[in-house]
Amino acid sequence: MHISFLLHNAYGIGGTIRTTFNLARGLAERHDVEIVSVFRHRDEPSMGAPSGVTMKHLVDLRTKSPGYDGDHPDHKRPARVFPLGDGRYKQYSRLTDARIAAHLRSLRADVVVGTRPGLNVHIARQSRSGIVRVAQEHLTLDSHGIRLRREIAYRYPLLDALTTVTEADARAYRERLRLPGVRIESVPNSVPVPAVRPADSTSRWIVAAGRLTRIKRYDLLVEAFSKVVAARPDWRLRIYGGGDATGNEREALRALVKEHGLHNHVFLMGPANPLEPEWVKGSIAAVTSSQESFGMTIVEAMRCGLPVVSTDCPHGPREIIEDGVDGRLVPVGDVDAIADALLALINDDELRRRTGQAALAASARFDPGRIAERHEALFTGLVGRAVAGGSRGVLRDAVHRGRGALHDGAYAVRYRTGEIVRKARKSR
Repeated sequence: MHISFLLHNAYGIGGTIRTTFNLARGLAERHDVEIVSVFRHRDEPSMGAPSGVTMKHLVDLRTKSPGYDGDHPDHKRPARVFPLGDGRYKQYSRLTDARIAAHLRSLRADVVVGTRPGLNVHIARQSRSGIVRVAQEHLTLDSHGIRLRREIAYRYPLLDALTTVTEADARAYRERLRLPGVRIESVPNSVPVPAVRPADSTSRWIVAAGRLTRIKRYDLLVEAFSKVVAARPDWRLRIYGGGDATGNEREALRALVKEHGLHNHVFLMGPANPLEPEWVKGSIAAVTSSQESFGMTIVEAMRCGLPVVSTDCPHGPREIIEDGVDGRLVPVGDVDAIADALLALINDDELRRRTGQAALAASARFDPGRIAERHEALFTGLVGRAVAGGSRGVLRDAVHRGRGALHDGAYAVRYRTGEIVRKARKSR
């Protein structure tokens, strides 16, 4: 099969990029695979190009490149196809509308795979008939606003399949949206075998990793660790991750560390890439998020032989960790429960070793080869169905494209009405 992925920016750093690269690399062992990046802002991918995979881009934002598109007049004009509800909307334009459309209409792949809602909408609206159209959800349905959920409900029926990273999210799509003819499957993200030896559970370090954002609730972890230190002052905590643009979360955490007198026990390490050498310096991993779309750091820690103490938050942790076997799940927001779970592993060397070994063994199910096989089976079945569907598929496309055209018309009327109202208010 010829499989084409459409990615926002393959030259940046992020979980969607990493998991797309892992999957593409695995599929490329048996298929012709390409990754088409909408944007390119540097010469080489920050996370390293996946071997055996063809890399392409549509909009060149390298200022010194002869193909630089940043001064194209359409680059500053707002997009009409990429949905307004997608968080990346401001980066898209009439130029991306045109470039993505031209790419999709000329694409001669068997399968095209979108990697965020805005790109999935492009695939639904602009792909030629006959190609298998697959959308990936790397966040969750609940994480999207009402505007984007409405767009998804109108556009996704033109797709052949939707994959989510958790069964809980797949269930939400099946139960809350009417997507006739769309196959909805949960396939988790993959994490390769680390290039370092697993942790041996003897160090006295707890490790946490992820962006310093409010949703990660590192404040709860620091609060819980102050209780750990009161009982076991020989243990320490490292938190890896870069902050947001404001740096407010980092400063708030620093103030909390100072408030609890933990400057010799809690260390904000900043970002680390690769992270595996840092995981194996610890003996326990901690995740205190209020929400996780999947939980890549949980799997990464487990693949390094660390048991993970995680909040039982939506959606991913409970589908990764078997509580009491290869890690611990605790109630969201419960500082005492977090501290107690950490201390249970800290105070029992044999339990910590046994749980870490169970985590290492259980995490093998997230190996890229195994995950690639699941996607391959899905794609193969869809290609076979598309061939067998013949004219029925063309009719289905026509029906849904007609529905989408009505949707576009309704939005246009609403937009024009809103503009008239706003101008009238300004003239008063």
